[in-house]
Amino acid sequence: MKKYLTEFIGAFFLVFTVGMCVIKPDAGSFAPLAIGSALMIMVYAGGHISGGHYNPAVTLAVWLRGRCAGADVPGYILAQAIGAVAAGALALYFKGSPEMLPGDLKTVPSLVAEAVGTFALCYVVLNVATAKLAAGNSYFGLAIGFTVTTMAFAVGGVSGGAFNPAVALGLAVMHIAKAGNLWIFWLAEFSAAALAAAVFCYVHPDDK
Repeated sequence: MKKYLTEFIGAFFLVFTVGMCVIKPDAGSFAPLAIGSALMIMVYAGGHISGGHYNPAVTLAVWLRGRCAGADVPGYILAQAIGAVAAGALALYFKGSPEMLPGDLKTVPSLVAEAVGTFALCYVVLNVATAKLAAGNSYFGLAIGFTVTTMAFAVGGVSGGAFNPAVALGLAVMHIAKAGNLWIFWLAEFSAAALAAAVFCYVHPDDK
């Protein structure tokens, strides 16, 4: 239960930061920095308890890599999703439930952008937080948080820069993204997570 609570808390504060920084009045060009920093501090806060995933795609990648028990996967994803929905609702409340007109996504560019960003995130997580050679390092949270910041600056203008199925759900709750476009995020993100796990296992064949 402690692990699931930790995943709820981390996902909540990540999505809450997204909402508060993206819904107008917004944080402008500083939004990716705030969002990546929110992920970083939550990873440091809960990484020793649950692994600090806060992202169903990361949970999938870590499970495929062999560092998350299969029995924990449904609970992790459920906790992350509930945290995202709760955070989206609170952000809307603080912002006064403004009228939001989510933009249309171009399917192929958005699929590619979300896949690229999610691959980068999952690949970094696997290397800095699960690899034997990186065990005990103190930089894992910084690396993970700044991967999100970097990818948000790089491709956020293409897809919205979720890189996280729970964040995508939160975007839909906050009317930043259309619910009908969730499949774009989820297909790209889960596929990229699986690819990142496969690449990691290929590059580190002895790291079981």
